Amino acid sequence: MRVIGTAGHVDHGKSTLVRALTGIDPDRLAEEKAREMTIDLGFAWLTLPDGQAIGIVDVPGHRDFIENMLAGVGGIDAVLLVIAADEGVMPQTREHLAILDLLNVPGGLVVLSKSDLVDDPDWLELVTRDIGETLAGTVLEGAEIVPVSARTGAGLPELLTRLSALLEQMPPRAEFGNPRLPIDRVFTISGFGTVVTGTLLGGWMRVGDEVEIQPGGQRGRIRGLQRHKQPVEAAEPGSRLAVNITGVEKKAVARGEVVSHPGLLQPSVLVDVRARYLKDAGRPLKHNAQVKFFSGAAESVAFVRLLDAEELLPGAEGWLQIRLENPLALAQGDRFILRYPSPPQTVGGGIVVNPHPGRRWKRFQPDVIAALATRLSGTPAERVAQAARLPEKRPALQKQLGYQTREFEAAVQDALAEGLLVELPGGELLARASWEQIKRRMRDELDAFHRAEPLRPGMSREELRSRLGLKGATLNALLTMQDEIVVEDDRLRLSGHEVRFSPAQTARIRALEEKMIAAPYTPPSFAEAAEMVGQDILYALIETGDIVQVQDDVIFSRAAYDAMVRATLEIIDAEGSVSAAGLRDRFNTTRKYAIGLLEFLDTAGITRRAGDMRVRGPRSR
Repeated sequence: MRVIGTAGHVDHGKSTLVRALTGIDPDRLAEEKAREMTIDLGFAWLTLPDGQAIGIVDVPGHRDFIENMLAGVGGIDAVLLVIAADEGVMPQTREHLAILDLLNVPGGLVVLSKSDLVDDPDWLELVTRDIGETLAGTVLEGAEIVPVSARTGAGLPELLTRLSALLEQMPPRAEFGNPRLPIDRVFTISGFGTVVTGTLLGGWMRVGDEVEIQPGGQRGRIRGLQRHKQPVEAAEPGSRLAVNITGVEKKAVARGEVVSHPGLLQPSVLVDVRARYLKDAGRPLKHNAQVKFFSGAAESVAFVRLLDAEELLPGAEGWLQIRLENPLALAQGDRFILRYPSPPQTVGGGIVVNPHPGRRWKRFQPDVIAALATRLSGTPAERVAQAARLPEKRPALQKQLGYQTREFEAAVQDALAEGLLVELPGGELLARASWEQIKRRMRDELDAFHRAEPLRPGMSREELRSRLGLKGATLNALLTMQDEIVVEDDRLRLSGHEVRFSPAQTARIRALEEKMIAAPYTPPSFAEAAEMVGQDILYALIETGDIVQVQDDVIFSRAAYDAMVRATLEIIDAEGSVSAAGLRDRFNTTRKYAIGLLEFLDTAGITRRAGDMRVRGPRSR
């Protein structure tokens, strides 16, 4: 499906032309009929001579309603720029043309309307030359000019033939599988409920689909679809649709919101863009300037942050971060328009490069600018690597980029072959630059830990995970891909690190060992041992496993602990169970040590309490 927009000055006969072509009056409001001008968006449709059905969006031409015009031209495939033969190019025509150029509308035709009112060849030649000069350097440069008369019908068949030929040359609309319907109208129908209209982008919608409306997150289900007032079960990208949604109240929906499948869109108040500032803007664009931001059918007051310039001069391009006053649901590649609010003036526009930067960028950062440039114009492989700054599963990465499956997989394979991307054991993808950075951070974090805690054998896996801000499974996968970090149970250390005690510390440790050997089952308490060697050394011995701490104040040497565990299980196997008293008598110890050991073994799953007795636990084998 294709959607055509009409644009031009208010008095140049756009709506009259649409009525002549389609038999449908796009001016639906009483005020529009009374004032004989288009105020809001109008819609019509027709079938071209080649059998192709198209939708038509008739936008307001009066400068007072330019913001309504912006809500209608975002999803069009081509434009009919209507210029009256008896008046020629008007100031409002130039503003409409500038907007079409900023939105990068794929193509169009110039309709020279009211041609029946002019019989002076010199005047028509002058108007035609002026049109050509006006279109120069824009997306409509070289567009065919078709004289018509909506009153007499002259030129209308030729216009339709030219339009068919123009659309035939255009590539098909991209299908990403992620449907988006920017809402340009909301109303209710008795007995059916809420209906929204818009031009479908990205992917198919079907009756019965669950949908989500963003911003706001309202959920509903598609009860019915209509294309050109005919019910359909499914609609492809490019369709002008009316969507009947159940479960959503009309008052909860507004123009500018976007209907999509759940989870596909997230609203944002920060947006990275590449912008072009119009030559006739009149003054430089200043950092933190207030503007109005328009994209699709949405708008918001916004503030402009210049990332690579002190100010943007008329006719210049630059990297901007837009801070929106209201969150909007945007996607990478969306086009946008900037207008000054007072006095109202269209001053620029461009393309959304990153709808979710997630942070406010510092200005004049070369790495930030380079990353944005890659997002905008890099190869598919470079874009995949750029998007995989953090480990991502394939479906999430594909969704973020908006690529079709075949295109995405080709880009991934190219990125892997070029060394731009690495694949983790769990299947996640990560940019090689990010992987190298994470490796450096892992080394740096462990090195700093070893210097701060030289008597500890290593950092816990969870502590490193938290410091790096990674998921546990991701950290585990990354640890298998390097050989500089040693994994010992739940402890991580650099391969060159080991706990080393000074001669004085070693002497104190030996004194403690002798005392524990002399009374292995009634050893010194934690507090007594800490007093002998120092608490930091005692913790180091516990972490290395030379000493086992079973309760806050109860410790055993490793040899004594292992002997007591073996004996406990032997008693259970021989007698069916063991009591604290039995263990106390077996080792000629005290109840404090016996109970401390058994409670520790219960927690470890080696034993299990059964009344006052212990039996083997689930981890005893």
